[in-house]
Amino acid sequence: MKDKDLFEYAVIRTVPRVEREEFLNVGVVLYCRDQKFLKAKFEINEDRLKAFSPQINMAQVKEYLIAFEQICEGTPLAGPIACLPMAERFRWLTAPRSTILQTSTVHSGFCEDANEKLNILYQRLVLII
Repeated sequence: MKDKDLFEYAVIRTVPRVEREEFLNVGVVLYCRDQKFLKAKFEINEDRLKAFSPQINMAQVKEYLIAFEQICEGTPLAGPIACLPMAERFRWLTAPRSTILQTSTVHSGFCEDANEKLNILYQRLVLII
């Protein structure tokens, strides 16, 4: 049996009006050093987000989430942060900030397959099932 590896994750949240501190979970980012894994998975349910905040700039949210994903992937076109080592990219992505896109506190656990764990967390924390 394969040993389980430590992973860390955070929920990606859209915060339409930062001053109200209300948010909607839109994704999950997961980092596992031993599996050399850093990936974000997200979905924008436009109807739900617009019901939550009719004035939200959907194009801006999409742009920020795509940049988030590109930083995870280490895409050089995503700027200097995307060129950092994987652990530093994860720490930068999950650092506290007051913007329309934020993350929860970082949580940890153990898994055999980081991609499978990302999918499980995504289903539990983001999708309405």
